[in-house]
Order: sequence, then structure tokens, then C-alpha cells
Amino acid sequence: MSFDLSVFSNKNIILAVTGGIAAYKSAILVRRLKDYGFNVRVVMTKGAQAFITPLTFQALSGNPVHTELLDPEAEAGMGHIELARWADLVLVAPASCDTIAKFAAGLADDLLSTLYLATKAPVWVAPAMNQQMWAAKATQRNLNTLVEDGVHVIMPEAGSQACGDVGLGRMPEPEVLAEQVKDYFHQAQRAIAEKFGLLAGKRVTITAGPTREAIDPVRYISNHSTGKMGFAIAAACYSAGAKVTLLAGPVSLDTPNGVKRINVSSALKMLDESMNQLEEGCDIFIATAAVADYRVAEVAEHKIKKSGDELNVSLIKNPDIVATIAQQEKRPFMVGFAAETRNVEEYAAGKLVAKKLDMIACNDVSRADIGFASDQNAMIVFFAEQYQMEKRDLEKASKQEIAQQLVEAIHDALHHEIEPV
Repeated sequence: MSFDLSVFSNKNIILAVTGGIAAYKSAILVRRLKDYGFNVRVVMTKGAQAFITPLTFQALSGNPVHTELLDPEAEAGMGHIELARWADLVLVAPASCDTIAKFAAGLADDLLSTLYLATKAPVWVAPAMNQQMWAAKATQRNLNTLVEDGVHVIMPEAGSQACGDVGLGRMPEPEVLAEQVKDYFHQAQRAIAEKFGLLAGKRVTITAGPTREAIDPVRYISNHSTGKMGFAIAAACYSAGAKVTLLAGPVSLDTPNGVKRINVSSALKMLDESMNQLEEGCDIFIATAAVADYRVAEVAEHKIKKSGDELNVSLIKNPDIVATIAQQEKRPFMVGFAAETRNVEEYAAGKLVAKKLDMIACNDVSRADIGFASDQNAMIVFFAEQYQMEKRDLEKASKQEIAQQLVEAIHDALHHEIEPV
């Protein structure tokens, strides 16, 4: 799965580090959280500073490390209040037995325990301690209190410990914790998108990439499409709250997060899957795939051996997938794409009418800066006459940005007052 990490750039994580040998893992955890795009500030107890220095966390997080309850550099000297308001999540890792007890008892005798009481942000604790301390009745009682108070407790792992014991009490690896934080925020954003996104509740099918039309078991006819634009649109539709199915030709791209991917090869297989999606329910059909116009009339059963200077292969026309879907009785909102090398607008406008589409986006693939395999694009969008909407020029930008603008165009068309056909 691939993620758009920029969506986490406005999320603030307080990583609280308490005393314990597992504090060394927290340095790696800062790096992993930063890799996902989170803003990270570190709070350290006095016990934590005995194992690792604040300077380490300052270098890794890019922010000053907070160690004192009364901070003379903070507004009104109340750093705990500023941090409490800043945080979107407070992650205590490692969480010592002492810290857990303080939280459960409601004590506020240092920066971290005061911050815990002052914040409205979700609080997660990742306990790390000796296996016997973990099993102690007092510890379990304190953990139950935290759970009742709404704290999320991340279970420790079993294994050998620094003291030589073996059992539960090891803090999970930094990569595991960072993944859990990422998933938490992703699910929260998804819930919002499904309710308020531009395409909330819509079922979207997208075709992307090239098709391959076999000549024999080792040769085929294809084109230069990489599928990048279609995959970017799939990610944008999902971010906008849609349920997305991606019919992907043979491309080397990671599946966008949350998107259902179905791999296909030939035009006929892509058409079959497109019809299946129509039967299962489809509100919007976006045809970005560069489908081969022709296929070989008779595919050779075995590899064709080289003989002579010429090889004649008979081709027959492939079905037009987007036009076929558009002709169905219960047709979805149809979005076509036109990749042209000349007379771009003229050809695109003609396809819009001829194929009975609601919207078409066209680009000039003869341009090296926005053609096949490029990470950027520039497009012109036309709408069917009944929508009474002017064409839109999408200036050169990343394919992710273009995809977002196309989602906005689809949303606008779906909500535009149109005359009965």
C-alpha cells in the first residue's frame, strides 16, 4: 500500500519518554514518526534522562525537548498547558511502572503527569518494565484504571529482558508503534472523508495503465502508459470519501491505500471486469486506461519462430470500454480521458459527444514534460452540454494535484443543476 504522507503534516505528536532501558527505542520512534510526516515534540522525565540525553531527541525531532514543569521560556511559564493544547496525540513510550501509577492516581508532581491531566488529546501508553512488575496486582489495577479513564494501553511484547528475565514487559519495536499511530490518524481522516468528503459515499471504478494484447506466449502489443495518472486519481477519490475499485493494467505501482485493486491484462479482460463493477454498483466510472485499439485476430499457441524478413499479423478492433459502459441502461457518471499528440481539444470534444460521456479530460502526450512516465501533467476538462459548465484548464502540476482538481471537477458536475435530457 502507498500513503500520501503529506496528510499527516498537520498532526502533532507528543512523545513522552520515561525511565527505562527501552528509552533507546524512543529515539528510533521519533525518526519513524517524522518519516510519516508527523510533527513531534518530546517530553522527558528525570528517569528518562538517566538513560538517554535530551540533546539526542532535540536533534531527531527538530524541536526543543521539554523536561521541566515550570518553563521560564514558555508563555506565563506554563509549558504543560501549551503542550496540552498543541497535541493531537500523547504517546508515552516507554511508560514506566511509576508513570502508570501516577496517571492512575491523578498525581501532578512533574511535567508529564501534569500534562496528562491537562490535555484533551488521546493518550496512549506503551508499558515497558520487568516481567514481574508487569504481572504485579498493583500494576494491573493501575492499568485497568487507565483503560476505564479512556487511555489506550499498548500491550508489551514477551521476550528476554535487560535484567535477564524472560516474559511480558518489552516495549514493541518503534516501527510497530509508528505504524499504529499512522493507522489511527488515517482511520480518523477516513471517517471524516466518508461523511464530509467531496465524493462521500460514492462508488468509483477507475481503469488505469496499458493493456497487453498477446501475439504469442512471449510477445504482445502494448503502449507507454505507466498508470501514474489513474493511480493518483484513485488515491484522490479515496481521500474524498469514495469507495474505490482500481482496474489496473500491467504497471509497476503500489496500490493506493484503501483502494481495491484488480489486475487485468487485455482489453477484453478489462471490459469484463468493468461490466462486473457495473453490476456490483458503480456511481462514477473514470476511464484513464490506455486501452489498445486492436488485438491479434489469432494468438499463436507457441512462440513464433523468426523466419524471413517479414511477419504479417492480422489485427481486429477491440471494444471501446468507456463507450460500452456509457451505453448501459443504468450508466454511472462517465469520465473519459484523451491522450493525444495533436489537435488535442478538437479530438477530446469529439470523443465527449461521440461516446456520450459526462466529462472528458485531455492532455498532449507529445510533450516530454507531461507525457507518459512523467510525474507532472496538465489537462483541459470538458463537460457534456447539459451540465452548462465551461471547460477548465488544469495548469501544469504534479499528477497528485491534477487528480485532486479532477475530483473537484467531478464533484461540481455531480452537484450542478442540469436540464433534463
